Amino acid sequence: MSKPIYQKFLGSWVLDVDTCTYEQGDPPKSATYRIAEDGDELVFDMDWIDADGETHHVSFRARPDGSPIPFNGGDLADSLVVSAPSENELCSSALRGGVELMTAERKLLGDDAVMDLMQRVYLPDGTSPTNRSKFHRQQ
Repeated sequence: MSKPIYQKFLGSWVLDVDTCTYEQGDPPKSATYRIAEDGDELVFDMDWIDADGETHHVSFRARPDGSPIPFNGGDLADSLVVSAPSENELCSSALRGGVELMTAERKLLGDDAVMDLMQRVYLPDGTSPTNRSKFHRQQ
């Protein structure tokens, strides 16, 4: 059986705080990111300490097939889409009423030990602030 196209993203990742460039909000003080398989779904777990010292956790799951699935994101999102365009790219989008409101593009760099994460929010005023950071594979 062949390995899934997203295989190289699986595992735990640690934020390199010095790589953060944020256009919206303040970068976190620290963060970890875990991507795991559960059957035919990917599970994304993110934990971070924000600039004020508060801890946060977000988790979501989806099939990485590019199909929208229902998501209880309150006023922010009602569906998610996860896709793996290549073995070095893993993308997700949050939608509300079929309109894309947020994206996260993950790309593996070099020897696949660094994940570049670019998060973009599409605001009603037409702007789209982007936050970018790099995570190192946790050994």
